[in-house]
Amino acid sequence: MGFRHDHGEGRFERGKWGRGPGRHGFRRGGRMFDQGDLRLIILKLIEEKPRHGYELIKAIEERLGGMYAPSPGVVYPTLTLLEETGSVAVVSTDGAKKLYGLTDEGRAFLEENKAAVDSAFGRMNAAEAMFGKGPSPRVIRAMENLKLALRLRLGAGSVTEAQADTIAEAIDAAAKAVERA
Repeated sequence: MGFRHDHGEGRFERGKWGRGPGRHGFRRGGRMFDQGDLRLIILKLIEEKPRHGYELIKAIEERLGGMYAPSPGVVYPTLTLLEETGSVAVVSTDGAKKLYGLTDEGRAFLEENKAAVDSAFGRMNAAEAMFGKGPSPRVIRAMENLKLALRLRLGAGSVTEAQADTIAEAIDAAAKAVERA
């Protein structure tokens, strides 16, 4: 989903695990957040500690039990906007990765919008409580990676008996490791 200023931030979509909006107090149109809430959530998370864009995506996903993660196409333009408005500043860079910290202007903005911040985090907490934590986002990602790797490898053409044995052994080893976890 692309960045559209305040409109459409934080779409809350029905996901793979059957979670999503319904008659549970979420916003009309399946929105998890009100207009501008994602901006406030990002600022609040940066207030807790300086973060990279990817860390913000993961922090929001974890706070929502893996049922929603904002796309990079929403988060990074929002960070740019927050930087341009003076609410955040880059505190360090590591190659293309920027670590963002909150400025005094950002702190003041959060304080002015405390009720909206509390409301957004309250809805996030309610969603997590309602739907439970569910499977770990890391586990879901790993499962999807395995499915994609299998689809790509098996879709590339026939495999030899030796390759089939190697693939089956790898999957069996993973299954045993999961059973022991």
